[in-house]
Amino acid sequence: MHRLVTLMATLAAAAIIVGCTPTSKGGAAWTYAPELAGPGGPVSGAAGSPAPPNSDPASGAVLGTIKVTAADLSFSPNMVTVAEAGTYTVELTNTGAIQHNITFDDGTTIVADPGKTASGNVTIPEKGMNFTCSIPGHAAAGMTGMVSVGSMPMGSDAPAASANPGTGGTAGAPVEDPNAPAYVLRDATAPPVLSGTTHDIDLPIIEKDITVAKGFVVHAWTFGGTVPGPVIRVHLGDTVRVHLTNEGQMSHSIDFHASQTAMNDQMVEIKPGASFTYTFTADYAGVWMYHCGTAPALHHIANGMFGMVIVEPKRGLPKVDEEFAFVQSEWYLGAQGEPADYAKASSGAPAPDFVVFNGIANQYKDNPVKVTSGGRVRVFILDAGPSIDSSFHVVGTIFDTVTKEGVQLVRGNAGGWGAQAVDLSPAQGAIIEFSPVEDGMYPFVTHAFNFVVRGAIGIFSAGDGDPGN
Repeated sequence: MHRLVTLMATLAAAAIIVGCTPTSKGGAAWTYAPELAGPGGPVSGAAGSPAPPNSDPASGAVLGTIKVTAADLSFSPNMVTVAEAGTYTVELTNTGAIQHNITFDDGTTIVADPGKTASGNVTIPEKGMNFTCSIPGHAAAGMTGMVSVGSMPMGSDAPAASANPGTGGTAGAPVEDPNAPAYVLRDATAPPVLSGTTHDIDLPIIEKDITVAKGFVVHAWTFGGTVPGPVIRVHLGDTVRVHLTNEGQMSHSIDFHASQTAMNDQMVEIKPGASFTYTFTADYAGVWMYHCGTAPALHHIANGMFGMVIVEPKRGLPKVDEEFAFVQSEWYLGAQGEPADYAKASSGAPAPDFVVFNGIANQYKDNPVKVTSGGRVRVFILDAGPSIDSSFHVVGTIFDTVTKEGVQLVRGNAGGWGAQAVDLSPAQGAIIEFSPVEDGMYPFVTHAFNFVVRGAIGIFSAGDGDPGN
């Protein structure tokens, strides 16, 4: 049985949190004292009274063993006290579904695969030492801790909290780089339906720098080298086999919302260099999301690992003049050239730096999308989030056909009903049709206008774009 890749990272992070309590003398005593193993066997220190060492620290010998358990996404214990400064063996047991490590301030790193225990030695100084999991996003999600010596009070002599490695974290908005590469325009044209009934699709997992707005570069994690990943378009009942090879530096996975499969069957950890084939039958028509589900899933989605699947009815959709595919998503920027900032993305009140269509702010405002005046336009739209709703609206038009999450507004209905906007929560999709009535410019936006100024705008240019001609 494949191991479960955690999608609910915040639940998994609810591990034992161990703190310190003040003593009667105004100092601090830890509520957890580690088991120390040495030549004489294991002994335990009482809370606030660490166990005695098993060897002479002056000899350079190992003084004992510190045991830490890593889960998705927590360390237990995350506060450890040892009797005195010196060298200790650290045993890291990984009970999570993905690889973790314990990385100390001096650079010592011990890596453990799921279900495994790994060990190594670290020298703890008098002032103690911090530790984290250095896999991007894991420290920001809660995988941090500290080793303290004796009953040292938490004061100026304690080690400063270490940075969260790999998060690309910044306290505020990054600074635009005038020398950043120009962005690469994403063709919004929807791909044709794949021929046949069985499809083999190669979808490599690639890490790469992507310019997401003028002057801003993100070190993105991608499916297929683009954000969003490639659009996959099939018919109802087709069999889809997606071949994934992880060409990046960290573990990933994939979750196709168009599929029906147990989490612990196919949503598995794909380690760097490994390959996996995800197979599903397109049992239901609609516009579906796919994304990485590796913990923290929020960070992996926020850093570019998502895409669209279109499943058409067996007989297909009626012919129209133009078809486009748009994915709305958010960027929470870290430092230039670094991954998205997990701490910003996980805020309870999301404030993205950019909200975008097809990965890049303002790209279809800068490069209007050509359509036919009086023609039929079909838009496949998905809100990938990870956190912001969409209210998709095309200025100057009315949608006469909408299929949203299996619910339909049909053109020419008896009541004469139409739609001005389509509301989508993260992971919801729709198919929209309309006809521009004359030559001119028809902006498309999310009608949450605070995000329009952050990049969520494009333009359909009908005819020659001039209604006066």
